[in-house]
Formats: sequence, C-alpha cells, structure tokens
Amino acid sequence: MKITILTVGKLKEKYLIEGVKEYLKRLSSYAKLEIAEVADEPCPDNASPAIIEQVRQKEAEKLQKRLRPGTFLIVLDSRGKLLSSEELATQIQDLALIGRSDLTFIIGGSHGLPPEITTQADLLFSLSKLTFPHQLVRLVVLEQIYRSFKIIKNEPYHK
Repeated sequence: MKITILTVGKLKEKYLIEGVKEYLKRLSSYAKLEIAEVADEPCPDNASPAIIEQVRQKEAEKLQKRLRPGTFLIVLDSRGKLLSSEELATQIQDLALIGRSDLTFIIGGSHGLPPEITTQADLLFSLSKLTFPHQLVRLVVLEQIYRSFKIIKNEPYHK
C-alpha cells in the first residue's frame, strides 16, 4: 500500500518532528509512506476574508499539482465524517481488498481548504469536533494510520 500525507507547511516544533519520525519508522513495515509538503502562503494577521480566500486558493493550487491520478483522496476537514479507529482500519482494509492501494490524505493550512479540494475527496474525514493546529493533525493522522494497520493485522497496541 502507498500512502501519502499531502500537507501545507513544514513542521517547526521539535516534538512534532520527532513524533512524525517515530510513526514513519513504525509504519515502514506496513506501507510505503511519503509526506509531501507544499509551502504555506504568507497571510497577515487580521487579514480580510478576501485575502484569506486568496491564500487558500494559492495553497490549493499547489496541492492540486501534487495529486496523483487514481489516488483515493481522503481530505481532513472539520465538517467531514467522524470515524472510530476501527472504522478507519476497516476503510483502509476494504480499499486494499478492492485494489485501491494508493491513498492520499490532505491536510490543509491554518485557514483550511477551499471547495475545489474538498469536493474532490473520496472521503471527507474529521478527526474530531475539536479544532487542532494543522501541524499537530499530521502527527495524529500518522498515529491513526499506524493504529489502523495494527487493528487490521490483529496485533497488540495500547488502547
């Protein structure tokens, strides 16, 4: 299985960088995993809604260029479907069983994603009703993918 985490911005916090490295190492025996970053657009504090929309559009264009044809697109969005860890594992397993082994998870920037990206999603997925910093979402998504493979393989993992 090939899984890409396509995300806006680079990680800056050391603890997040270390956490991501750890989950990439853990996942290496289950799937080929790649993190693809696109640069976030500068946005002034107190930007107008029009400026924020321009930022989102520019980031979306960069993301669009990195999408592979035929990938199963999972877009992280607060309005998306809430799945349990077991449901996410079932989703990943079912996709593999039907030959959809190329997955891309998109994590937008701090201002989210425009409809041009979210409407392309094969699955619009929400981690929680809570709001998280987009950089932290990367680590949480990796952990949930790792947990999914542990569930699929019936291997022990802390609850």
